[in-house]
Amino acid sequence: MTETVEVVLPCLNEAEALPAVLNALPDGYSALVVDNGSTDGTAEIARGLGARVVVEPRRGYGAAVHSGLANARGDLVAVLDADGSIHPSELLTLVGLVHDGADLAVGRRVAADRSVQPWHARAGNTVLSAMLRRRGVPVHDIASVRVGRRENLLALGVADRAFGYPVELLVRAAAAGWRIEEVDVTYLPRAGGKSKVSGSVIGTVRAVRDLGTAVLRA
Repeated sequence: MTETVEVVLPCLNEAEALPAVLNALPDGYSALVVDNGSTDGTAEIARGLGARVVVEPRRGYGAAVHSGLANARGDLVAVLDADGSIHPSELLTLVGLVHDGADLAVGRRVAADRSVQPWHARAGNTVLSAMLRRRGVPVHDIASVRVGRRENLLALGVADRAFGYPVELLVRAAAAGWRIEEVDVTYLPRAGGKSKVSGSVIGTVRAVRDLGTAVLRA
């Protein structure tokens, strides 16, 4: 039996990149776009391309993801950035890992070339992933793309509603004894727009602060 996969796409001004992402979703994968305060017509574009859209007025990556999980209709849920930096076809491997018994499948970003990920973003990711491994989380990235069972993900009770959400998720999943599988995914240049996290040194520092706090708090 083929299981439908619902892809949660948290969006803040991703009108430029979103069409290509939606059009590249694998067959049988449905899109749930969570508009997190866009001013560029992201929601209208998503609806025009046949995606289901929910609006999350509270700003923050974690708020958008949580809203997506709460509104998802399927059992198997993927979370994917809407900027085109990870091709939707990578989800096929992660979904396969869950079908094979993983509780949570996550992607380890491998940059297509060094220009894709600025030095400050690479450094921040190295620090955070080392912190996670010290907490017993077997990963080398912060799971920007991931697949799991909706009810199980919600049951973890992740509280962070900002950039710390994926890190708190990983820590809680490991503490709950989940089988976490990490696989390499190709990290591509953004298809449009500007990164809210790694586009500047200041953005990266703020993200590392939030994510590091999430590690310590979880």
